Amino acid sequence: MRFGVLRKNVAGISSRVLTERLRKLENKGFVFRHYQPTIPPAVTYGITDRMKDIEKVLAQLEGLARKWQGEETHASTKATVTRTEPGTNAHA
Repeated sequence: MRFGVLRKNVAGISSRVLTERLRKLENKGFVFRHYQPTIPPAVTYGITDRMKDIEKVLAQLEGLARKWQGEETHASTKATVTRTEPGTNAHA
């Protein structure tokens, strides 16, 4: 995947931070970087077999994180509604 495409797909990340993260992942063997000396230079990234090995686990962790985030949001909303119900004394 081209660097520009990655940058567009990762919301809120600067080019500098994305570059740093990709370099760390490359150094750890999770992604590979392919540079083509064209004009303009073409840099593409892909995942290695090492990343493919943990891809399923990462997807499961993401699912769990989203579930927990949803539970926290629901609990927070429920607590707010409970505290602001008419006839209750929040300062009791």
